[in-house]
Amino acid sequence: MAHLIENMAYVGDVPWHQLGNALPPKQPIEVWAEKAGMDWSILETPVCFMAEKAGALGSIKTFAEQKVLFRSDSHKPLSVVSERYQVVQPREVLEFYRDLTEISGYELETAGVMKEGKKFWALARTGKETVLKSNDCVKGYLLLATSCDGTLATTATPTTIRVVCNNTLTVALNGASSAIKVPHRTSFDAQAVKKQLGVAVSQWDSFMYRMKTLSERKVRTHEAMNYFLRVLCNSDTHLDAGRGLVNERALKKVQAMYEGHGRGAELAAANGTAWGLLCAVTEYVDHEKRARSDEYRLDSAWFGQGAVLKQRALDEALVLVA
Repeated sequence: MAHLIENMAYVGDVPWHQLGNALPPKQPIEVWAEKAGMDWSILETPVCFMAEKAGALGSIKTFAEQKVLFRSDSHKPLSVVSERYQVVQPREVLEFYRDLTEISGYELETAGVMKEGKKFWALARTGKETVLKSNDCVKGYLLLATSCDGTLATTATPTTIRVVCNNTLTVALNGASSAIKVPHRTSFDAQAVKKQLGVAVSQWDSFMYRMKTLSERKVRTHEAMNYFLRVLCNSDTHLDAGRGLVNERALKKVQAMYEGHGRGAELAAANGTAWGLLCAVTEYVDHEKRARSDEYRLDSAWFGQGAVLKQRALDEALVLVA
């Protein structure tokens, strides 16, 4: 099976089953572009078609309302989009971090290309971190990702990673993500996004205060079961016509991780707490949820149904401390 992740570079531990090029810390953007496979451009051309005539070679016509996007290096087609579609280049995603890494103390940790160039991203550590009870460390990151096939707006997402298990969770307050989304019908203005992110990043302390509150909220057995039912089955009593509980495998897995089999489940911050409930779900989504490969699981955890599931888990956890 072809890798969903075409190429990537990383600093630190080897991610996603040995994929990618290892880099020393604090490499310049130019090195990241080369090693992450992001040193190419997206080109465009009008959609053309052949108008055939009986007994003669037809003429080539163009359809001005659509255009084909293709790679400058391989000339592989990427997508057919509206003429109004605003392209964000792979290099722009990395350039977004130039002043953040050179001036503001950010450090790039991963960057790469997915789906043959249709989607690409970069992830940087912000330097912010919080330690919950028993040295349960949570670090702040900023993920910037986009697509050129209309499947993802250019999205800057403040994200946390729980160090003990590498679980990711989008920073969100009051039921809303702090992600800044720029649709492809408008131009991507990096400086404007950073100004908006100034507000989002400032929510770190408030968000982590809520996470500390979760780590102090003890949970009874029936509360844990009801939580997992609401998150995984989207219902308190979600049964399926005699076949038993929907998502039974997932339910058993997250229960086992919560009850001591998950990474860091024994730490005081997670043991028997609402924080432990949330971490069990995020670990399941990031590392255990069924997927065609680890790369597909990553795509889901960051951009797809896995991300939706983690958001629901966060919302339901916060209900316990409301």
